[in-house]
Amino acid sequence: MTDAHSRASTRNAKWIKATSEALYRAFTDPAALAIFLAPGDMTGKVHSFDDRVGGGYQMSLYYPTSETTFRGKTSVREDRYTARFVELTPPIRIVEAITFDSADSAFKGEMVMDVTFEAKDDGTIVSIAFKNIPSGIRPEDNEAGTQLTLEKLARFVE
Repeated sequence: MTDAHSRASTRNAKWIKATSEALYRAFTDPAALAIFLAPGDMTGKVHSFDDRVGGGYQMSLYYPTSETTFRGKTSVREDRYTARFVELTPPIRIVEAITFDSADSAFKGEMVMDVTFEAKDDGTIVSIAFKNIPSGIRPEDNEAGTQLTLEKLARFVE
């Protein structure tokens, strides 16, 4: 039996007043990732980082202590995952294969994040597409979180 969300995908895009080179660097800098990749009021920590195809990083996203709904994938307030770099094409595209550290089978499997940077009108359109979203993640939640991340990225680089 296949869950309706097991092969879900989302796509978000935002025009950001920054060069594609600056935005690409933000996605390949562990200190920057820790700041902007955690959506909304979440915080991030990069545990390891290897900036090459076949390398990747391990990161935790932490839910704020003010949140009363416990929905972490790894623990009640943490989503820990490993991202493997599938493609690094500066300053145009980054493709990552992401796996969550979770005992819950609803979060198993490899999710693909495809980030593209397209220069436009003295800025860059950053597009983030997710494929094969695990069944435990509602596509609308993934989309909302990605939009918050793009807003944080814009504040970080502008």
